[in-house]
Amino acid sequence: MNDSPDARSDTSAAEVHHGADAKRDGRDETRDERADRNWDELMQELRVMQTGTQVLSGFLLAVAFQPRFTELDDLQRTLYIVLVGLAALATVLALAPVGMHRSLFGRHRKPDLVRFASRMVQADLVVIGLLSVGVTTLIVDFTVDRTTATVVLIVAAVVVLALWVLLPRLIDRR
Repeated sequence: MNDSPDARSDTSAAEVHHGADAKRDGRDETRDERADRNWDELMQELRVMQTGTQVLSGFLLAVAFQPRFTELDDLQRTLYIVLVGLAALATVLALAPVGMHRSLFGRHRKPDLVRFASRMVQADLVVIGLLSVGVTTLIVDFTVDRTTATVVLIVAAVVVLALWVLLPRLIDRR
């Protein structure tokens, strides 16, 4: 069997040209170029996530200063405090890749940074999912009743899992 680059039908020109730096996805980019592109994509995702987190955090902070806040029962107050903690955690997780980038800037560690930042974004998605479902549940519990809030909690959790976990897996199978 001939192992020359011209004889390997399953090897792209990019792989022959860049060796291990190129992947079989048809992109002609080096390891560093791929890391730069992936970093840019992560930053775009974080911008979207940060906006949602800021809106939810602002809402939660404003709630405590409303006259009816004193009407929250013990469970609602506990949920509120948990949600404020989740909002703070979501903010810290979203900012962590930026802080890491500042610390590692110019040290040729971008591929490692992208890998760690990707994990932070995944963790942040979990926290934002919990935060979104929790805020919705708190609002429904306070404005309607606990039974309806429980139904909303379950439905919202199923929707988040379906859209963020199951749908990507279904798409990946195709």
